[in-house]
Amino acid sequence: MTDPIKISALQLENVKRVRAVALTPTENGLTILGGRNGQGKTSVLDAIAWALGGDRYKPTGAAREGSVLPPDIRITLSNGLLVERKGKNSSLTVTDPEGKRYGQKLLDAFVGTFAIDLPRFLHASDKEKAETLLRVIGVGDQLKELEHKCEDVYSHRHAVGQIVTQKEAHAKELPFHEGLPEEPVSASDLIRRQQDILLRNAENARKRARKAELEQRRIDLDKQIARLMNEANQVVADLKVAEMDALDLYDESTAELEQNIRDVDMLNAKIRQNLDRRRADAEAKAAADQYNDLTNQLEKLRADKRALLDGAALPLPGLTVENGCLTYKGHRWDCMSGAEQLIVGTAIARALNPSCGFVLLDKLEQLDAHTLNIFNGWLMQHGLQAIATRVSTGSECTVIIEDGGLRPDFPPITEGSQQGARAPEPSTPFRTWKAGEF
Repeated sequence: MTDPIKISALQLENVKRVRAVALTPTENGLTILGGRNGQGKTSVLDAIAWALGGDRYKPTGAAREGSVLPPDIRITLSNGLLVERKGKNSSLTVTDPEGKRYGQKLLDAFVGTFAIDLPRFLHASDKEKAETLLRVIGVGDQLKELEHKCEDVYSHRHAVGQIVTQKEAHAKELPFHEGLPEEPVSASDLIRRQQDILLRNAENARKRARKAELEQRRIDLDKQIARLMNEANQVVADLKVAEMDALDLYDESTAELEQNIRDVDMLNAKIRQNLDRRRADAEAKAAADQYNDLTNQLEKLRADKRALLDGAALPLPGLTVENGCLTYKGHRWDCMSGAEQLIVGTAIARALNPSCGFVLLDKLEQLDAHTLNIFNGWLMQHGLQAIATRVSTGSECTVIIEDGGLRPDFPPITEGSQQGARAPEPSTPFRTWKAGEF
């Protein structure tokens, strides 16, 4: 894999607020263009974006106000290409070390859109940031399909959950009576059972009457014993048999059945209530089972999403997409530090076009020195270059832009310093400064 392409040197004249600036950016890390507002810092970035990104980045007022000369831009890239825009029409010329000429198409192959317009990503919505990352790692369509499935299952599960709550509440409101039959009782069945008992009781009464009749007959036979001895003996034998049959007889009570017949409507009402309660409990359990099944489906879909992202080649460890939003180390964009936001944006810009080794950043005055150092260290660790502006004249700045040019007394020359800057000679339109680390 070839090294990413960076900006080795740049020379600008008469672009927006820039009079003349010549600069050799730091190869790896931050090059901070400091200065007060309105001095031309952002004009340097706009000139670079115009030169490398094409006419869609051309400033509305490209020529410096009051200048009789047209804009003149000269950028040398680390792959040896010389990019120039000059002349009345600011025509583009791209020349390789052998003198061959090319056009914008060659630059577009390795100059990342986000690299020269990183604020476009930094200020995008959470959803747009997440979609950009998914485009980088190539799983956007698959993740979108899983997201849709998750939404469908979640909605279905939510609806089922509401049904479960309703059915359980309805079941609890229904009365329930213990110790009753499973099904309603038939009044005709109770009457039939009553008739059976009455028939058995009638048979018992008949047997008792037979016993009394035989006893009377025995008395009569005793009076005629002499005359009817043989008949009396037979009657005595029959009496003994009858007595044995009547020994264990008892009359059954129909009182309970009579009461049940009177109460059958009330009894059946209670039984039907029990049936309703059991049915409601069964429906609530079925809905709860469906809810649990949908929960398992939802968890599996979420696991599939995590597996899809875990298996993707992400630009940064800890960078992922959760619930349609980009997160880094578990934090969404608005909860990230300034350094983390810059690191994430730069890493994604690099991933969109690995051949581009630089980014342009505006308005770093929003970050403190500690945050700048963290971001600078990350850039150096990953061999990336960033050219940025900051409303400041402090020591964290690489150079100071003042009235469209480089302030000649910055950084101040100190004893033993190898990086002091001197004012340019009158015949030299550009001043070159080799940016150091901070």
